[in-house]
Amino acid sequence: MPKPRQLQNRHPLLLRRTRPLPTIIPDGPQNFTDYWLNLRHIRRDEPDIRLHPEYRFDDYLIESAERETRTFFNAMIRDNLPASVFVDADFAYVNDRLTRHYGLERVSGSELQKVTLPEDSPYCGLLTQAAILKVTSNGTSTSPVIRGAWIMERLLGQAPPPPPASVPAVEPDIRGAKTIRELLALHTNSVSCAGCHARFDPVALALENFDILGGWRTHYRSLEAGERVTGIDRAGHDFAYARSEAVDASGQLLDGRRFQNIHELKAILAVDPRPLARNLLHQFTVYATGTPVRFADRKVIESILDQCEGNRYRTRDLLHALVRSSIFLGTQDNP
Repeated sequence: MPKPRQLQNRHPLLLRRTRPLPTIIPDGPQNFTDYWLNLRHIRRDEPDIRLHPEYRFDDYLIESAERETRTFFNAMIRDNLPASVFVDADFAYVNDRLTRHYGLERVSGSELQKVTLPEDSPYCGLLTQAAILKVTSNGTSTSPVIRGAWIMERLLGQAPPPPPASVPAVEPDIRGAKTIRELLALHTNSVSCAGCHARFDPVALALENFDILGGWRTHYRSLEAGERVTGIDRAGHDFAYARSEAVDASGQLLDGRRFQNIHELKAILAVDPRPLARNLLHQFTVYATGTPVRFADRKVIESILDQCEGNRYRTRDLLHALVRSSIFLGTQDNP
């Protein structure tokens, strides 16, 4: 008789296969999204008010963004939505502050409301939510390296290897001397760097139109080079920054597919939702059992994916199939 896998984190999200899933799970999704999506770090870096004066003292925006992502994930389970919606949603949960931030038709009040996104909206699920774009920034600037590695690991389940100890990180130049693409080109001249960066940098280039908190931008900002912008911020203080280089959100994936913007990237990612579904099962497994998916579990995972493929890998279906499987039950039986 095999020894059952120890269930170290028995939260309501993944508790018992005989218990029906509640409409709103009180603590499970919050704890799960804290670790899967790094939402526990959403207040880690304060916005740099030299470059982003519009975010000064805007705790309401950060709080709203955090609630948006948690509500979105809760809806993925409650409404049993397909895995592709993680990167290509036609709706959003927003309040008065978020509609202003995203440039959407205004709604009233602080409560989140589900709205249908315009067809030309660049916002599209987890990829472009303010909370995700904040936790993948440092408060001052954005980096395709950081965002790309996050997307590949957290959404597609393809974690990049750690960088060589002797290679310095790519730091965007807020003085405006070099563009992020120029810095990346210099950084990836090394063969040892180029191979890895080709896997994750291009995915995040499409997100360069989004600033440190997900606001839309067409140009970068710097402290020196560029057209000077001045004004008074929400606290009544003078500000001045420079409107720098134009954003180029185009790229080419490792398999040769090209995109010009976030619309084309999300279409590429959504066309094959199996990696998104597979990664979600891996994340559920870590959360439920305390250990990553083992080599012996891979066949079970693929079998679950086969079961759910015909119904577009719906989120609650994946969850239910996992809790009926040998991975969760600690047996050698097939799911």
